Amino acid sequence: MVAMGLGPGIVALLIPCATGPGAGVLRPEDLKAAAAYSSSQRGTSLLVLQGGKAIWEEYSNGARADEARKIYSGTKLFWNLLALAAEEDGLISLNGRAADTIVHWRGDVAKSRIRVRQLLDFDSGLDPAFVLHGDTIVDRDAFAVGRPLVAAPGREFIYGPCSIQVVHAVLKAKLAARGESPTGYLERRVLAPLGLGPQRYLADGAGNPLLASGFMLSAREWARVGELLLREGSPILRREKFWSAFRGTRANGAFGLGLWNNAASRRWGARDEDAVDVEEMLERDWPRQRWGGAFLCRSAPRDLFASIGSMGQRLYVVPSLGLVIVRMGGDARYSDPEFLGRLFPRR
Repeated sequence: MVAMGLGPGIVALLIPCATGPGAGVLRPEDLKAAAAYSSSQRGTSLLVLQGGKAIWEEYSNGARADEARKIYSGTKLFWNLLALAAEEDGLISLNGRAADTIVHWRGDVAKSRIRVRQLLDFDSGLDPAFVLHGDTIVDRDAFAVGRPLVAAPGREFIYGPCSIQVVHAVLKAKLAARGESPTGYLERRVLAPLGLGPQRYLADGAGNPLLASGFMLSAREWARVGELLLREGSPILRREKFWSAFRGTRANGAFGLGLWNNAASRRWGARDEDAVDVEEMLERDWPRQRWGGAFLCRSAPRDLFASIGSMGQRLYVVPSLGLVIVRMGGDARYSDPEFLGRLFPRR
């Protein structure tokens, strides 16, 4: 294990917790407690940045600082950032109807109502189609476009690869006139400004990448996305009211455009035990999932956002504190309420 920032003879930074309910500092003992929990759950990397500087950096269970690891659904945020960039570039409108581009949907009364943003927010109503994660589908875009609705658009949160894959079909059609592919556009518009090169796209037989998963990054590389978020999208995005783009929906107020939020942690009547273990909830079939008033941790800052990947891959951002936290690990039961409760204990 390698740890930086809190070793012998090193003074820890005390970070004001502007939105927390307690006394309001991120204390060395809290960092140690969170790190110990992470490591006990097969954690491999824990990187905590404040103001762009590492106040904790640890690699355990055989991991290395320069090692790229799977971030699973953390991949989705990159494509959501690209969708925001595409809107700024005039390629798409998030509030526009996907059927304006997907011609097969124009004659379908229900599907013709689906908006691009609903595809990214996973409340489009489309069947989740988890089979898309595998390599048996020759053309993922065509398969996703052809999946049936299992709920009315805007009514249910249905997390799975289908909805976001349709966004690739939209981008592919829009970029064809420019002679550019969505992956090329992603590399030019998002990855290059972050100092990242081409990624692991898990392409199908038609060359379509899997948008729901696939990328591999080191903790330091993933943290660049957190720093980008703290800069409100600069230099990739120029939008005003940046964080409002990631607002939740009626179907799930805790999720918007690839980021989970902790906003409901301050709702009236919220209790510590009401915090949602996201990965555990997503293991249920979608009709059995409960997202009303969902939040990640009652004692954590209200403005905490998280990019969540399977098996405990996490990118946390707290704008009010200038915090970026990357936690990566192996296959174990990792809990956001448990980790965040140690990092931001109630005072």
